[in-house]
Amino acid sequence: MTPRPLALVSGAALVALALTGCVANSPGGAATAGATVVTVDGNADACSLSATTAPSGPVTFTVTNTGDDNTEFELLASDGLRIISEKENIGPGTSASMTVAVQPGDYVTACIPGLVGEGVRAPFTVTDSGADVTPVGTEKEQVDAAAAAYLGYVKDQVGQLVPATQAFLDAYTTGDDDLARSLYPTARAHYERIEPVAESFGDLDPKIDFREADVEPGTEWTGWHRIEKDLWQPTADENGGEAYTPLTPDERTRFADLLTSDTAELQSAVTASEFSISIDTISNGAVGLMDEVATGKITGEEEIWSHTDLWDFQGNLEGARVAYEGVRDIVADKDPELVDRIDTRLAALEDLLSSYGSLETSYPSYTELTDADKKKLSDAVNALSEPLSELTSTLVG
Repeated sequence: MTPRPLALVSGAALVALALTGCVANSPGGAATAGATVVTVDGNADACSLSATTAPSGPVTFTVTNTGDDNTEFELLASDGLRIISEKENIGPGTSASMTVAVQPGDYVTACIPGLVGEGVRAPFTVTDSGADVTPVGTEKEQVDAAAAAYLGYVKDQVGQLVPATQAFLDAYTTGDDDLARSLYPTARAHYERIEPVAESFGDLDPKIDFREADVEPGTEWTGWHRIEKDLWQPTADENGGEAYTPLTPDERTRFADLLTSDTAELQSAVTASEFSISIDTISNGAVGLMDEVATGKITGEEEIWSHTDLWDFQGNLEGARVAYEGVRDIVADKDPELVDRIDTRLAALEDLLSSYGSLETSYPSYTELTDADKKKLSDAVNALSEPLSELTSTLVG
């Protein structure tokens, strides 16, 4: 949770990311010559595509917003996390288009009315046309594409964090503690995926995500972990020998309102027109997320009351993969052996963590893991951190 400086770059045109060809978005309403055209009709309840498959190569998505609010359209990787390309702020009754060169594989499309939440999603398949789809353009153009796409990912995760946090807080402030406890770890996953970026905004991360032990004397403890302690109330022995005093309904509302406003401030910060992300921030973010796992999740100190550390672990790991995959093709041209090492160790860590569960199916309490379990996880994290530490120097060297 140590704040890290976030390097800024000039705004980059949003173009296709790694694992796609580097094809710039076309102006609204225009399709790139030779591209497969897919029309999209989006509103508050639907995201209807004229086709759910396309051949590999350039694909132009022409999006018409038939709803009453601004919307955006996204093409995501099969994990539903990494943004391949997006078109933002499509006004009611207007149309826009984006063109992206895509390799064969499985993808996800999404219309996001109101620009928050995960939106209306559907699978999209790209078949093999036989055409060679590889990144094109100069290295700078590929770097700008990766930076722009990662910025889109950060905004998307914060956009999903806002309603997920609100649903959690609604349950908490109305006294539905069982529901609040069930929503707590999955809502936090959105924050954990982009934690290094959140940490760059001065005092926002301390207000949103500091643990009790991190708070300086004389500073009020607020945020997720203040509420966590109230939902998983400790015994006197667990609380330094003092009986825990539950928060009153008014106190619950106050802490919920603070978390709501701080999360809204985070969203405003990442969606500000002047905010952008540099390529080294992406690679350093992948390293930083693994540092978060090593220093907080493996030790069990992050979620000391709820013991939902494995959910946080998964969020950090997913965020690290998205950051890494965004620059992978650029690094592969410079050091293919490094990419092979990262690929192998990342897959090994993912396989090990999946043996305990998933965000969708739940994880056991961290207290149920044995010392041997924790040692295996720690060794796998350290094995991945070693090659990841070389990522930035290779990328910018």
